[in-house]
Amino acid sequence: MALMLFLAALLSVVLVSDCTFKPSDCSDIYNSGETDSGIYSIYPAGDNPVWVYCHMFDEGWTVIQRRMDGSVNFYRRWNQYKRGFGNVEGEYWLGLENMYQLTRNRKYMLRVDLEDFKGRKDWALYSSFSVGPESDGYKLQISGFTNGGAGDSLFRHNGMKFSTFDNDQDTHENNCAKEYLGGFWYNSCYHTNPNGVYLWGEVSAIFGIGNVWFTWKNNYDVGMKSISMKIRRVS
Repeated sequence: MALMLFLAALLSVVLVSDCTFKPSDCSDIYNSGETDSGIYSIYPAGDNPVWVYCHMFDEGWTVIQRRMDGSVNFYRRWNQYKRGFGNVEGEYWLGLENMYQLTRNRKYMLRVDLEDFKGRKDWALYSSFSVGPESDGYKLQISGFTNGGAGDSLFRHNGMKFSTFDNDQDTHENNCAKEYLGGFWYNSCYHTNPNGVYLWGEVSAIFGIGNVWFTWKNNYDVGMKSISMKIRRVS
């Protein structure tokens, strides 16, 4: 009887602990002792859980965008980019509102990892990354570039509002999202289009619609095999 009571008490402690632990990002999960990369739930706004993929190297990175096989359509409406979409086990977009909630009160860095169809892998790192509120168009702020071979394709996008085909907030006379079949912090129009059409390594017959990182290949028609954008809290 005493053993049963002890086990019941222990179980209640575990349940209470699980209920009270609401990690805001993958760094919190890493610091709690979880060191295996995989799918976890986080609480960007402190209440509702959001499923994400965590890369647990170097103190835990929260993946906010990932393309790898063309299985998810990224030509989406504003409301879908706002709340997030896709498959956390594969290709997905975390959601602009979640990105805003994550970065509004904490400092984050951004890492972009690229791979082509020949097996080449490179990266770009930004020491500061944040997304503003919806009232300001979910404006992107980045700085502190470090080159890991990919080059800086985000420099033209700094300070830009997010655009989709049904919410044009770029500086171009036309709608960049509609013209290049994606959704992003377009300027007039882009140096990178990570949410463009997945081209499977082929050159598109339509200029610039692919998932391109221009400074990597110096070409607007060469799509990537994979791209992941991930953020980590700066202590």
